[in-house]
Amino acid sequence: MTDLNVPTVSLPAELAALADRYHAANHTGIQLLNLLGGQADSLVNKLPDGVKTGLEEATHGALKVAYHTAQHSRGVVKDQRPWLNTAFATAMGAAGGVGGLPSALAELPVTTTVLMRAIQAVATEHGFDTTEAETLRECLVVFAAAGPMTTDDNADLGFITARLALTGATVQRAISFVAPRLAIVLGQKLAAQAVPVIGAAAGAAVNYAFTSYYQQIAHVHFGLLALARRNGVPAEQVMQDFRKFVTNLETN
Repeated sequence: MTDLNVPTVSLPAELAALADRYHAANHTGIQLLNLLGGQADSLVNKLPDGVKTGLEEATHGALKVAYHTAQHSRGVVKDQRPWLNTAFATAMGAAGGVGGLPSALAELPVTTTVLMRAIQAVATEHGFDTTEAETLRECLVVFAAAGPMTTDDNADLGFITARLALTGATVQRAISFVAPRLAIVLGQKLAAQAVPVIGAAAGAAVNYAFTSYYQQIAHVHFGLLALARRNGVPAEQVMQDFRKFVTNLETN
């Protein structure tokens, strides 16, 4: 619980910069929805029932693979520039969309691993040690954001709430907590890749949007954590201040 005696941090310039990055995160996702000509929820409803019911389990498995593969690969393959992560994920999305749902499902763990590596690279950029369990847990928290195709900014701030819920959690608990949230987002991705005729193009577009989005959200998340560390205040306090800052920007 946040200490109520700790004064509210007043860092408007830093918070404003992170708020701008936060708002930019959804830009490509909204463009993608316009391209597909529908709402994300309506796309997911078009998925076969068997896929929808097994999506959370598939997401849980993809997160486990991504967590372990991304971590072990860091000693072999160095972190890539953001545009290379985006380019690789875009190519994977195109490949996943060629064969419809079967190939899109097979591509899911690969793309999730690329996203995890990209998030870990952002954490390193902000001065966090990705060999530490706490940092790796924070990387998982980024996946608790609502995804690039949401139009609800309050839902998108869910990664802040998720962090509070996962303080001190084990990796397994963090994956179990994040998986149901991410399953909703990945359902949108699979539905987009299954669109008839334009599956490959949609797969490339959706992976481009996803990679851009999660890298931006990672910068916001680890930027807030670094801000708290530099100023010696609890991270929870800085994140709550950020939530208020974003809300004030939207209402003014």
